[in-house]
Amino acid sequence: MNVLLIGSGGREHALAWKIAASPLLGMFYAAPGNPGIAEHAECVSLDTEDHDAVVRFCREREIELVLIGPEAPLVTGLTDTLISAGIPVFGPTADAARLEGSKGFTKDLCARYGIPTAAYGRFADADRAKDYVRKVGAPIVVKADGLAAGKGVTIAMTEEEAYAAIDECFSGVFGSAGAEVVIEEFLQGEEASFFCLCDGKTALPFGTAQDHKRVGEGDVGPNTGGMGAYSPAPVMTEEMVARTMREIIEPTLNGMAEMGTPFVGVLYAGLMITENGPSLIEFNVRFGDPECQVLMPRLKDDLLALMKGAVDGQLAHMSARWRDEAALTVVLAANGYPGKPEKGSPIMGLDGAAFDNTQIFHAGTAINDGRIVANGGRVLNVTGLGETVTKARDAAYRAVDRIDWPGGFCRRDIGWRAITREAESV
Repeated sequence: MNVLLIGSGGREHALAWKIAASPLLGMFYAAPGNPGIAEHAECVSLDTEDHDAVVRFCREREIELVLIGPEAPLVTGLTDTLISAGIPVFGPTADAARLEGSKGFTKDLCARYGIPTAAYGRFADADRAKDYVRKVGAPIVVKADGLAAGKGVTIAMTEEEAYAAIDECFSGVFGSAGAEVVIEEFLQGEEASFFCLCDGKTALPFGTAQDHKRVGEGDVGPNTGGMGAYSPAPVMTEEMVARTMREIIEPTLNGMAEMGTPFVGVLYAGLMITENGPSLIEFNVRFGDPECQVLMPRLKDDLLALMKGAVDGQLAHMSARWRDEAALTVVLAANGYPGKPEKGSPIMGLDGAAFDNTQIFHAGTAINDGRIVANGGRVLNVTGLGETVTKARDAAYRAVDRIDWPGGFCRRDIGWRAITREAESV
């Protein structure tokens, strides 16, 4: 099977690493890829915003399956264009991708189908949004409606912070994503990430994880795209997984089908586990980053076969098996992140950093004069495996400490919540 993978981050490197092990794989291409992905696939220069160019490439290279990693091409309809050209795609159509592309759409869907989520309001002007904040009070959550590159969400602990976040959205800093805001009730509980593969009718549970979004140790500082993650998430017990499937995933999949927009691809539910059970924070329509980097090393089965099964509507006859070990990934970010990251600094020691129970995934790297250099905000993901989250953490940080990169930094407390649980259970 000839495959094209769209994307260039750590998530896509993890996917490429796993797909490359499939006996079903024929020719493997990535657009644009990165130096890590290049170890598994042929990286090609292809403007993925030019949908017709992607179709031409697929026809020339006889591509039998396209895998779309990031959310932006999904929201802008690359899947629709490829399907219209008769090219199979793992990833939702633009209408189905509204689950991530419009927070307001998702909140309305939850209200329509009785899916547990925070109380909310949708607003197209700042004055009405601020009136709602005054009525409800703080703490409260302010979100730009559309895609804002992992930003555009403020957990406002005071009304003044909420007003500032509203003004920021309507100032145009997030472009069209901030043309409308969603303001939500602040939920108390523990966050978790829950993934499913979907074929339009069937949702196959596909692992759990927890991540660390704040830039600083102790979960302080501004939000980022994620500074690390671990899997499985201890809070997602068998009972909680069953409730999430019954109360959130299945009503969503059934509702999307009823609305004429069946969902095919990865459905990623960001959850708050409250005293009353799981509540939906948001949906994403692709694998998480860096959550994908802890799911792939734990997956026993052939990822390519599972993705093909989703596209062919066969997930009711398939299953996903997982290694017993835990996985933990540490994000190495460039100095200056999440503000303006410093690019171009050389990264040394990668060849000798990985052990048998570790894997290094490239996220924002490039090659300059034969050397790996930083080329983004989140630059590397170092993933360790172990019998426990504690041992997975130890493996990951051993590898981190072998990397020579003065131009970068990482948090040293990834996995602290699960590790605390493990220590208390001894």
